[in-house]
Amino acid sequence: MTAEDEFFDGMTEQSRVKVEIVKKYFTAWANVILPYVEGRNGRLGYIDLFSGPGIYEDGTKSTPILLIEEALNHPKLGERLKKRLVTIFNDANPEFINFLEKNIANIPGINQLSNKPILLNDSVGDQIVEKFKEINFIPSLFFIDPWGYKGLSLSLLKSVLKGWGCDCIFFFNYNRINAGLNNPLFNENINAIFGEERAAKLRDSLLTLTPRERELTIIEELGLAINELGFPFILPFCFKEEAGKKTSHYIIFISKNDKGYEIMKNIMAKYSSESNQGVPSFEYCPATKKQPFLFQFRRPLDELSAMLLEEFRGKTVSMLDIFKTHHIGKPFIKKNYREVLIKMEQKGLIRANPSINERRNGTFADKVKVAFPE
Repeated sequence: MTAEDEFFDGMTEQSRVKVEIVKKYFTAWANVILPYVEGRNGRLGYIDLFSGPGIYEDGTKSTPILLIEEALNHPKLGERLKKRLVTIFNDANPEFINFLEKNIANIPGINQLSNKPILLNDSVGDQIVEKFKEINFIPSLFFIDPWGYKGLSLSLLKSVLKGWGCDCIFFFNYNRINAGLNNPLFNENINAIFGEERAAKLRDSLLTLTPRERELTIIEELGLAINELGFPFILPFCFKEEAGKKTSHYIIFISKNDKGYEIMKNIMAKYSSESNQGVPSFEYCPATKKQPFLFQFRRPLDELSAMLLEEFRGKTVSMLDIFKTHHIGKPFIKKNYREVLIKMEQKGLIRANPSINERRNGTFADKVKVAFPE
């Protein structure tokens, strides 16, 4: 039995949270995309490139089965998804695909899907990337969850995200990639993930860092590499090992659209194990100013007031525009902005229209105009 086979013995708590995040984002994303595809009599897709068998050895369902069940049984979207959803499941292990086919066939109501799930048995590598480059994908959510990291590459991410409405959630195995960075046997795989030039610089920079600094630097460079592909909306979510001391892995969300980013931010916020002054952590590892991409995810709420006074100095902006302009790349969610703007108004740091005396107590609506001092 291989380590990959053992992985499917049973679902860990981390895996349960990961699946919940994927499911919740899928339905929220589909709710936004469906009106577009319905207006064009089109379809939307869910594509899982490392699907596994669908059910763990202990009988627990994994992502493919749970997502299909979610689509079939969703109280608001179910009937629409049955008609429009296209699902594609791939795994390089033929036994897993055989098991998955049987497990999908046993899902109650599976025949209600207008589009029968497509099952593929391909290795994820250069060949599949070249195929993807030639495909004009329908709006699709891609889930890339390799056992290790073989097959994960910047080229793959670019190929699946090029189409309108396409978002991606991928598994980043920090433990194995961290070990592989200084092992020449894995240079090719590491170069594919970070880019050859960035990977070389990363290897050199890691030599003098502490374990904590090393982790933050690796995730920082991954985020910057994805940014350079032209994808500005990235959210990392960190998972600790069972003992809670060391990082096991991350899931990384990528979108080209700020709406998807906002939706996923709210979902990840709810699954964060801690918050600081109501600001969710999104990951368990602290970040420092040496890693600006990650540092933005550790700014406490009491700094938000000073940030807004500087960012919007001399401007009059609505609450909604403040949020949409400012929250990208930062941990703050919408309610954090409402809370801090109310406090700033009470302290006389800003003027609001309608004013605090003209609004219902404790409210700060999207349309409220905020005048910042020079």
